[in-house]
Amino acid sequence: MKFGGTSVEDARAFERVARIVRAHREREPSEALVVVVSAMSRVTDALLQSVQTSASGDVDDALRALEEHFARHKSVAEELLSEHARAGIFSALEDSRKEITEHLRALASHAAPRPALQDEVVSYGERLSATLLASVLKEGGVPARYVDARRLIITNDEHGCAAPIFEETERAMREGLGPLLERGETAVIGGFIGSCESEKTTTLGRGGSDYTAAIAGACLDAREIQIWTDVNGVLTADPRLVRGARTVERLSYAEAAELAYFGAKVLHPKTIQPAIDQCIPVRICNSRAPEETGTLVDEETATAPRTVKAIAHKTDVTVIQITAARMLGAYGFLSALFEVFDRHRTVVDVVTTSEVSVSLTLDDASALSSIIRDLRDLGTVLVEPRRATICVVGEGLRDTPGIAAHIFNTISDINVSLISLGASSINLTFVIDEARLGEAVTRLHAAFFDEPRLQISAQTKVLSTASDTSV
Repeated sequence: MKFGGTSVEDARAFERVARIVRAHREREPSEALVVVVSAMSRVTDALLQSVQTSASGDVDDALRALEEHFARHKSVAEELLSEHARAGIFSALEDSRKEITEHLRALASHAAPRPALQDEVVSYGERLSATLLASVLKEGGVPARYVDARRLIITNDEHGCAAPIFEETERAMREGLGPLLERGETAVIGGFIGSCESEKTTTLGRGGSDYTAAIAGACLDAREIQIWTDVNGVLTADPRLVRGARTVERLSYAEAAELAYFGAKVLHPKTIQPAIDQCIPVRICNSRAPEETGTLVDEETATAPRTVKAIAHKTDVTVIQITAARMLGAYGFLSALFEVFDRHRTVVDVVTTSEVSVSLTLDDASALSSIIRDLRDLGTVLVEPRRATICVVGEGLRDTPGIAAHIFNTISDINVSLISLGASSINLTFVIDEARLGEAVTRLHAAFFDEPRLQISAQTKVLSTASDTSV
């Protein structure tokens, strides 16, 4: 069971988590349980900001900004814990404050590499929330024990976005948690963090707590991985854009992976792979409404009445088009092109090609100026900033006649600058001007989830509508 930052944002939220965990243990008394928890909401951002502030030389300002977050942890302890348990949390908070101060001063004086110190500082968010949650669970009658995730998740030394070494991690998980779970205790660990072979703290990248839960589930042969968040599972669209977005009851691993990669933030993109490898179902639940069934992600899927399951999107996308006449009939051009992005450690999202040009999208444009300079050695470069990617997902989408036509008829007055269809059987991805994103997603959602069911004729490829009382 993994609980995100909004699920532990204050005392009421900690109480809800304790009730959920206690209820699960009562329903499944013989089942071993591991709880993974993120930092309290806003804490990771505050710790990252403290690193930046200290790097510029102002450690005192950085420390002052963190005080409100130490106070939030203290407030939860004061409200939910007995005097004895409270004293343990106060001691942990004071130790953390001193250690963070030392790290930030070292960072200001350049006494150690910044990436390693940043991981060390940021890790306190998860370490403190997990320590606090274990105490709250024990106070509520749940036999729980905090275990430092750095003893369990063994990674390479790529600070900021470390990759787990699975064989060593599995051994550490089984040795570190096995005896505890056999005794009937609930293990509580912080997500997002690990350590490399030199025992320095590492982090798995933003959103990595979901990844931690999936890794733990895979290493321990879990029956199910539950991701507890603040929405009722995966929704048909972003509710900030579409008021009528609804919960998708079931997704295949492939559908969930596509949605996660293209912006559905309920699941971290990396989360799916360990679950796929071990065929472990992933359930997304709402910690504020635990009675809701949420979304189940597993090997099987139910076909949607109109094929489309959900619509995801990304903003702040940059489109790059490279045109070169020498690309025509030549080999090695694409290799040279992608070597540029490899050199600048930049991920390419969507790619389309023609006889003499390649268009692609970037999620991260931090190295854009250097990339453009290198690409100009290959051809003419055109850059389109402030674009948005829309991804329409559903099993069988590629093989259903009329789907693409209906999508583009629905947004016929909105210019589409790039289309990717066919690389996957379950998604159709395209790029538009970011300014028209809300309009486009709202229309598409209405077309596939609010209008009467589409009747598509494979012979005539003509679209019509018919009433359907099941919709």
